[in-house]
Amino acid sequence: MKNLNLIIWFVWAVLVILWNYGYPEASPFLDVLIAILLSLINITILKTLKK
Repeated sequence: MKNLNLIIWFVWAVLVILWNYGYPEASPFLDVLIAILLSLINITILKTLKK
């Protein structure tokens, strides 16, 4: 399960980085909002896979 957590965290980090480089004109608010939304999706995926 530790490997799965690490993989999902890595995917989250890559998506956040892609967002920041893909939309450099985004406001800091949008950057934080997207990071939070991606984090919530990450938590949902982990809970679903643990069942």
